[in-house]
This record gives sequence, C-alpha cells and structure tokens, in this order.
Amino acid sequence: MCRNIRTLYNFDPPATEEEVKAAALQYVRKISGFNKPSRSNEEAFDRAVDAVAVASMQLLDALHTTAPARNRAVEAAKARARAAQRFAA
Repeated sequence: MCRNIRTLYNFDPPATEEEVKAAALQYVRKISGFNKPSRSNEEAFDRAVDAVAVASMQLLDALHTTAPARNRAVEAAKARARAAQRFAA
C-alpha cells in the first residue's frame, strides 16, 4: 500500500490538498491494516486521515530548501525509465 505514497515536497506546482489527502489515506490504511474500515471504525478512520493530512500540510508548509523545485513530468519520466529497466523481460 505505501508504494502509492509519493514525495510531495519541493515540486512545482506544489502538492495539492487532494494529493496530501491521498497520501494520508494510504498511510492510515497501512498502519490500521484496513483498506476500508467497518462502519463501527469508519469515524475513527476518517478522523485519523484528516489529522494526518493536516499534519502533513503543516510539515510541507514549514520545510525550506535551497534546491530548485522538481518538475513532476521529468520525475515521472525518470520513474518510468527506472521501472522499464527494472522489469525488462
């Protein structure tokens, strides 16, 4: 599950709230062991996702770097090239 969590810091354009929320959802799924919680656990699960998303946004807002912002398209192309080499038949 955690393979879906992507680095969100230092990109141009910056990470959106939807991207942060998706990463938070993957994190909570991983640590809880639930892909979809039962009705009795749904409220606690949703609260945890919201709390992780808020903490993640605060972290991203507080971080500083002198490195140039990375381009999403370039990073995606690099990842595809690594995957092609790794999984070449």
